[in-house]
Amino acid sequence: MTTRVTVLTGAGVSTGAGIPDFRGPQGVWTLHPERARLLEIDVFLGDRAAREEGWRDWRSHPTWESRPTEAHRALARLADAGALEALLTQNIDGLHQAGGSRADDVVELHGTLATTSCVACAAGPLPTVDVLARLDSEPDPRCAECGGILKPDVVYFGEQLPEAALRRAVAASDVCDVFLAIGTTLTVYPVASLPGVALDSQATLIVVNAEPTAYDRYADEVIRQPIETAVPALVERLIG
Repeated sequence: MTTRVTVLTGAGVSTGAGIPDFRGPQGVWTLHPERARLLEIDVFLGDRAAREEGWRDWRSHPTWESRPTEAHRALARLADAGALEALLTQNIDGLHQAGGSRADDVVELHGTLATTSCVACAAGPLPTVDVLARLDSEPDPRCAECGGILKPDVVYFGEQLPEAALRRAVAASDVCDVFLAIGTTLTVYPVASLPGVALDSQATLIVVNAEPTAYDRYADEVIRQPIETAVPALVERLIG
């Protein structure tokens, strides 16, 4: 019988691709805590200057130049081997899909930077790169349909996670044999509750993260080695 593996990835899985995490020792918010407010939905909607600054940040975000790592490619092999229940991610960079994971297998719990929609009439999704191309002449880009505020399809602080994505994540956590948490501190809820769902269903919990997480004491295995080497080795063990 094939082992069913549910994977949860956080920012740490993409640091090897040149995308800094938020809360790590060299994280964006660790070094520049004032920048966290740019991802607060009330600030984005209510402060034009902050909105313009936020759009400039998105234009210079390293996602646009990043490439998938060996860890991303290894996780795609879980699906190829028929072992993947779902690939849940807190990341917005699309690197799992770029690394070979099927779009249907990836559950983007915090949304995606790839597309943008209108917050007023929900027009879209538009390719975010097309919106970014307008910033020099339109630093606060607006919806062509209704003139409303455009926003990347990323979950900002103060917004709810996509309901369908969260439902699928809970279901995948409930039925798996192994829950693999990679590159996440497991402190941001409701996503941080997913390992608990898996443990309640008697799944094996494996944590791969450089720093301690909130679930280390409950894990069957904790791996501190670099993600780019630890994940490919772990995947080979799981499917071997």
